[in-house]
Amino acid sequence: MITRTTTNMMMQNAQRNLQTNMAALARLQEQASSQKAITRPSDDPTATADSLRIRAEQRATEQYGRNIDDGTGWLTTIDSALGTTTTLMNRVRDLAVQGANDGAMSPTAKQAIVTELEGLKAELLNVANTKYQGRSVFAGNSDAATAFDAASYAYAATGATVERRISAHSTIRVDADGAATFGAGPGSVFALVDQIAAELTGGTNIGPQLGAIDAHMTNIREQQAIVGTRHAQILRAEETHMERTVSLEGQRAGVEDIDIAEVILDLQLQEVSYQTALAVTARVLQPTLMDFLR
Repeated sequence: MITRTTTNMMMQNAQRNLQTNMAALARLQEQASSQKAITRPSDDPTATADSLRIRAEQRATEQYGRNIDDGTGWLTTIDSALGTTTTLMNRVRDLAVQGANDGAMSPTAKQAIVTELEGLKAELLNVANTKYQGRSVFAGNSDAATAFDAASYAYAATGATVERRISAHSTIRVDADGAATFGAGPGSVFALVDQIAAELTGGTNIGPQLGAIDAHMTNIREQQAIVGTRHAQILRAEETHMERTVSLEGQRAGVEDIDIAEVILDLQLQEVSYQTALAVTARVLQPTLMDFLR
């Protein structure tokens, strides 16, 4: 069967081909101006799904980064507080050793030690009530204004700990156990300093209290080691987070961004192709009815 080719068919085919070339040219121009490979989901549904997934992971990773920064702030504050506590306790022990030699000390010297001990206790209380962004770092998840009461030395923590999620599968505790560090109530380091001062004022030998001081110092060092371990963990998480951030951005760019040099080259080739198609179509459709009647 012979198919008859008419002028109308030629015009329709030419128009369809020109429209196809124009659509390709418009798509390349849009990519070059937006510098994005995907401007609407219909451009590439599969790439669009990948883009949404990657961006969701990026948002989660950004939140993990904020959690890591906050956790680092907590642990840095606690580490500094524990370092100050160790310095203060060393001074308390030195004064207790001096006070234990009560036979060679005058009442004035004893009173000077008592006065300094009271000042050290006040500093220890201040350190134990250290806050980060308005929250006590030694009081767990408690809403109390202070971790330790200044009068009774009672501990205000509720038992719940403060944790931060640093990845999809891991969390880290960022507060410190105040009771394990300083003790609580009559068994606290604050009550111990009060007792040493009272015994020194009353003329009692405070030598036996050196063992209690050493026990508290051991507890403080243990807590400092625990906090140091967590700090090292969160620093490693920070490095992993940075690598993950870079990796996700590379994946996003691979899906969404274009190679501008390649697109410009394709655009120039498409422009040449479109101009050629216009010229060819103009020559093909140039004959009129008069040409056929000749």
